[in-house]
Amino acid sequence: MTENFSRSQKAKVHEGALGIVSTASFPAIVGTADMMLKSSGVTLVGFEKIGSGHCSAIVRGGIADVRIAVEAGAETAQNFGQLMGKTIISRPENNMEAIFPISRRFMEIAFDPRESPFANQAVGLLETRGFPAMVGAADAMLKAAEIQLSSYEATGEGLVTAIVRGSIANVAVAIEVGMMEAEKIGELHAMMVIPRALGDLEQTLPLAQHWLDEIAANRPVPVALPISIKQPEREEIALPELQSQEQVIARPLPELQAPEPVLEEIEDRSLEE
Repeated sequence: MTENFSRSQKAKVHEGALGIVSTASFPAIVGTADMMLKSSGVTLVGFEKIGSGHCSAIVRGGIADVRIAVEAGAETAQNFGQLMGKTIISRPENNMEAIFPISRRFMEIAFDPRESPFANQAVGLLETRGFPAMVGAADAMLKAAEIQLSSYEATGEGLVTAIVRGSIANVAVAIEVGMMEAEKIGELHAMMVIPRALGDLEQTLPLAQHWLDEIAANRPVPVALPISIKQPEREEIALPELQSQEQVIARPLPELQAPEPVLEEIEDRSLEE
């Protein structure tokens, strides 16, 4: 959690309503989250995976926006046939803020946005039951279209999802080929194509360490400034010793000479004349 979060921004997070929608697969929850973001002004905090394929999308915002987003997300998940549950909490207590992952990601997005190398690209998700089927499908997708494998996500019960990025046309072709390959090797569980992920969803989607290292390598290095500046030591200057007041008073004063009798000489000269 960042240390630079202001009081007003902290208050905004803690006072915001909380909305959660749960599905039975990772592709379905990503599609659900995409619809929630596009339906109202909420912030996607992140995803929570609890096993057996159960995944939840967590959003924050004003109570009205959260209600709209949750209803839109639940309807989308229901259309996928994978809605597992939903809830709205108008104002979470501080204890919930400290325990559940409902505010940490909000702060990370606000103050440390991740620069994704796949911004403005389509997202394709293909979920299989079994790791071999996912790896085989990923290989077939990469060979069939101009795409990049950005990551994979495991959600329990043998469910694992390959996540690919590229143009909408290439992603659509890749997912179709991947579905056929997954069915040959094992079990295809779910798929999803998102034409363009919004900023919050872009921040929350997983990225493989390879891409994270590349982002870090291309990020400009901040200039290191000294933490503290050492002040130069001040030299003490010795002042001359002052004589005491008694010594000054005891110093003898010069004798004053009496004024010369100038007036008497002038009077004497005037009388002689």
